[in-house]
Amino acid sequence: MHAIMQASFAQIDAEFGEHSFTPAEYAIIRRVIHSTADFEYRDLVRFGTARLPGAIAIARTALARSTPIIVDVTMVAQGIKTVVAQTFQNPILSAVSQAQQALPGKTRTETGLLRCLELYPTGIYVIGNAPTALLALCDQIRQGKAQPQLVIGAPVGFIAVLESKAALAALEEVPQIRVEGRKGGSPVAAAIVNALLVLAATD
Repeated sequence: MHAIMQASFAQIDAEFGEHSFTPAEYAIIRRVIHSTADFEYRDLVRFGTARLPGAIAIARTALARSTPIIVDVTMVAQGIKTVVAQTFQNPILSAVSQAQQALPGKTRTETGLLRCLELYPTGIYVIGNAPTALLALCDQIRQGKAQPQLVIGAPVGFIAVLESKAALAALEEVPQIRVEGRKGGSPVAAAIVNALLVLAATD
C-alpha cells in the first residue's frame, strides 16, 4: 500500500506542475487530492488568515503535544485513527457519538459538539460533514467559551455550508485550515489531519 501511495503522489506531482505553495502546504493539498482525485482543491484550501497565517506550525505543535482531536462524525475519526496511533496517540472524540439525541432546535452532531467543547475547549476541532456543528463552534468561540488550538473547516454540501465557512473565516484570530466553497467532506478533513500528523512527526 505504501508503494501505491508513493506512486500516486508522484503522479499528482507530475500533473500539479509549478506552484507557490510552501512544502508543508503542498504536502497537505497533495494528500487531499490523493483522497479525492480532484485537483480543484489546489484553489480551495486556505491556510490560516491574514492576521494569523501560521496555522500549520501551530497545528504541528498542538498535535505533537497529543492534544485531543474532536471530529464531527465517525467517518472522520475512522479516517485518522491509524495515523494517530502511529504518531502521537491523540485522544479522538466524535461529536455525533457524544449525544444520544439532539437538543431541541439542534442537530445531534451540533449537540454532541457542544458537549465536547465543555470537555475540551482548547482541543483541535475537525469538521468534515456537519455545517451546523461548525456554526455552533464558531458561535461558542465568539462568546469566549472555546479557544481551539486549531479548527479544520471542511463541511460539504449545500445547506449552511458556505455560511459556516464564512463564519470561520471571520474569526481571524483562530488558527484554521478551511476548504472554500461547497466542496469538502469527511475524506478531505481526514486527509488534512493525516498530512499534519505526518508533518508533525518529522519535526
